[in-house]
Amino acid sequence: MSTVANFLADAETRMGKTVDSLKTDLGKIRTGRANISLLDHIKVDYYGTPTAVSQVANVTVSDARTLTVTPWEKNMVQAIEKAILESDLGINPATAGTVIRLPMPPLTEERRKDLVKLSKVEGENSKVAIRNIRRDANNHIKNLLKKKEISEDDDKSGEESIQKLTDKFVSQIDKIISEKEKDIMEI
Repeated sequence: MSTVANFLADAETRMGKTVDSLKTDLGKIRTGRANISLLDHIKVDYYGTPTAVSQVANVTVSDARTLTVTPWEKNMVQAIEKAILESDLGINPATAGTVIRLPMPPLTEERRKDLVKLSKVEGENSKVAIRNIRRDANNHIKNLLKKKEISEDDDKSGEESIQKLTDKFVSQIDKIISEKEKDIMEI
């Protein structure tokens, strides 16, 4: 039975990582509010090495619609500004000396709806990944049954446990997506 438990634990770990990955991906989808995670995927050329903005500057939320980026080195201002302009964020940095302000433009209704669709697509992709993990775990358990390493009762209870795990993580994904949708549609 310990081998079925191993597959269950592995499936739960992988499903948890899928949910974490979804949260990270959704953090990159811009809402109307300023959030420091918006800059997480932006890399700056730091002496020839692509480096995250948060590793070369202090990033803070100065108000609900403005991010403030303060580079630790004066010569990084232009590099950070350039990286933000070239990113897919659609934000125009305003530089004053060594401080870069990133005003979040208000989202149009149409853009909000597009972002909701995008977040739903991300959620659906995560659900597909969860179902693939379920299929893999069920296949491993079926193989154990074929090799006569477990009984049919263990097989059935293992599949039921995996289905319960799947349902749990799919409902978590649904909840995360609905929260993101509310966040995006909030003005």
